[in-house]
Amino acid sequence: MQARNDAIRDRRIKELGARLDTFLDGSVHMGQELSELSRLVTPLPDRITQLEQRDPNNFSFSQAAKLVGMGASVDDLTQSCGLSQSEAELMSKLHQARRKPD
Repeated sequence: MQARNDAIRDRRIKELGARLDTFLDGSVHMGQELSELSRLVTPLPDRITQLEQRDPNNFSFSQAAKLVGMGASVDDLTQSCGLSQSEAELMSKLHQARRKPD
């Protein structure tokens, strides 16, 4: 009887250990993903400031952000604000990311 209980306990310990390893692997992966996102996002405010100051005759990025907030499409931003396709897509994606609940 004792040997059976010991075997059951040992099997349960192994199962829990395997689950713990899975959770730890997931946590490590999540940490790596967050670190990568942080690396990508950190320079964005400076980059936006640089882009805003690039040509004072161009429509400002803050005004483009307002248009995105009012539902302007990427094509609208490229035509109205003189943004490149990638700049307009970035503005749109930043706005979408801010609207998503945490």
